[in-house]
Amino acid sequence: MLVLRPEPAAARTARTLSARGHDAVLLPLSKAEHDIEAVREALATPHAAIAVTSAEIARLFSTIGTDLAPHLSTRVFAVGQASADAMKAVGFHDVHAAGGDGAALAESVIAHVRVSGAPESPILYLAGKPRASGFENRLRAASIPFRTIESYRMMALTYPPTAVASALLEPVPDAVLLYSPESARAFFGLAPLLEMPDRFAALRLLCMSPNVAAIVPERFAAQAEIATAPDEASLLALL
Repeated sequence: MLVLRPEPAAARTARTLSARGHDAVLLPLSKAEHDIEAVREALATPHAAIAVTSAEIARLFSTIGTDLAPHLSTRVFAVGQASADAMKAVGFHDVHAAGGDGAALAESVIAHVRVSGAPESPILYLAGKPRASGFENRLRAASIPFRTIESYRMMALTYPPTAVASALLEPVPDAVLLYSPESARAFFGLAPLLEMPDRFAALRLLCMSPNVAAIVPERFAAQAEIATAPDEASLLALL
C-alpha cells in the first residue's frame, strides 16, 4: 500500500495498515510549514470561535506552549473526528466534530449560530494553503463573519528518481491512498506514471472523496474507488 500523506500522519497510517496485515510504502509528497506568528497574532484578536479543517492545526498549537492556555475554553469547530480529537489532545475543551468536509463544517457553524445568534466577533478560521473554498463560501453566503488565517503551507517534497522508482515499481503497489486533490495531482505527476502508465493498470486508486477522484486522469478513472465518507476509516474500509 502506497501512502503519500505528510508526516507524522503517514507513519500513523502505516502502523494502522501494518496492524491489518498490509505492507505500507511511505512516499510523503508534501510537508507542512507552520506560520506560528500569524496564529499568535490572530489569537490575540477578538474571535467568537475557532474553525479548523485539519489536525495540522493541533500540531501547530502543540508548539505554542503556555501562550495557548488562555484560549483553551474557546469553542472549536473541527472538520471531522480526527481533527476534533487532535484539538482535544492539545487541551481544548469545547470541541465539535463535523461530518468530514468543508461543507459539513460550515453547516455545523451555521446550526450553532441559528441557536445562539450571530456572533459579535468573527469565527477564526485557521486554514492551510492550498485549500478548498467550500467552507469560506458557505459561511459568506450565510452572512456569518469569519476571518481566515493561513496558518500553514503545504510544501512539495521531491525525491531522487531512484527513490521514486523504488516506491512505485519495485514492486508496483496494490493500491495507493489518495487523501487530497493536491496529493493526487502530485502523484500523477511522478515520472513513472507519466512515462510508463501501463505498469499501473492494476493499481487501485483509493480516494478520500469525489473531489479527489476528480483529479484522476481519464486513463486511470476506472481504477478509482471513493470512500463512503471523507475520513480515514472509510478510506481504509475500501481495502
